[in-house]
Amino acid sequence: MRRTSSLRWKIAMTTTAVCCAVAAVLGILVHNVVARQLVGEVRKDVDRELDYALSQYEYGTAHGDGNSALDPPGLPAPLRELVARGLTGSMTGTQDGKPVMWAAGPADGKPLAVWVPYESTRTRLRETDAAILVSAVLAAGVVALAGLFLANRISRRLATTAAVARRISAGDLDARVGFPAGGEGPRPRSRDEVRDVAQALDSMAASLQARLEAEKRFTADVAHELRTPLTGSLAAAALLPEGRPKEMINDRLGALHLLTEDLLEISRLDSGVERADLARVELGRAVERAAASTRLPVTVRVERDAVVLTDRRRLDRILANLLVNAHKHGRPPVEVTVTGPLVTVRDHGPGYPAELIEQGPRRFRTGDPGRGRGHGLGLTIAAGQAEVLEIELRFSNAPDGGAVTTLLLPVGRLPEGS
Repeated sequence: MRRTSSLRWKIAMTTTAVCCAVAAVLGILVHNVVARQLVGEVRKDVDRELDYALSQYEYGTAHGDGNSALDPPGLPAPLRELVARGLTGSMTGTQDGKPVMWAAGPADGKPLAVWVPYESTRTRLRETDAAILVSAVLAAGVVALAGLFLANRISRRLATTAAVARRISAGDLDARVGFPAGGEGPRPRSRDEVRDVAQALDSMAASLQARLEAEKRFTADVAHELRTPLTGSLAAAALLPEGRPKEMINDRLGALHLLTEDLLEISRLDSGVERADLARVELGRAVERAAASTRLPVTVRVERDAVVLTDRRRLDRILANLLVNAHKHGRPPVEVTVTGPLVTVRDHGPGYPAELIEQGPRRFRTGDPGRGRGHGLGLTIAAGQAEVLEIELRFSNAPDGGAVTTLLLPVGRLPEGS
């Protein structure tokens, strides 16, 4: 949820930042236009007053009354210098501690100045700036909320799609996002990329499910079809005269019989009909008996025994497959260690291939003999039976070489559905 939350806030913050930038640019433009207009009006008034004062001065009319004076002491220095060059101008300043707009022009070599109050204009500018700021804040807040709402909708739909993808990855091929399709009806909807991704995921899951179901049916059909002629072949082989040909035929038929039984077992595991017959089992003794039943050279060490809830027949099947696989693809010595509910099977061969450690066993995949050990139906069946028993099965390689398989059995609880 952290990623989608990050995406939601990133969209909201980006939208808000863009809105604030636009509001700031517009605010500056509005401020400049309003300020130019208000100051221009005041400057026109003061220029009009200056023209009147200069005309009165030319006619010898008394001056110094009201808001005009000849060479007043409060006249700003820049304006005084401008008048000294024979020019007229205006600028803001103060008079008797109050803000005013000054205007001055030359009169007999001295500056004749007038001034008008500027406080009301400055107040109007501050009020305009405050209104622009409040408007910008309100606009940014509204846009942020709208962006957060839209981003939340997008992130929730993405989170739903991601959750379904994780369920499919975990093996739940019935999971679907189920967003309604766009473009249906008399008025098609606009394009929605999130809905397109969700529909593509649903389509992929449906296609994958169909292919896996076809594979399961094919495996089951092949195993069932092989069983009948194989049984007849075994019966016919028993009638052959004793000798090397009979031994070779029985050996190959035996291997084919085991392969057929493995295929049938995989088809049952794939169909989900397998149910564990749970009982309390002393794990150390069960591992010793399973190792002894394989008749392979295996060293069993019980560091700490434990009583676990499991199906002993299925546990024997898992251990037997792991030990046979270790002898077939690894190198001796093969060691089994029991530490409480944890069972570790290790050999000293080339180790498991990286794809098996990352993805788990896949049926019929034996790998490249030159690059490491392979895996076939044995590990696939072991993984399937471990899932039935809710045993945590992990594949890894030892630092000093060799494949390591660990089984963590449940203690003191019954698996679901038992």
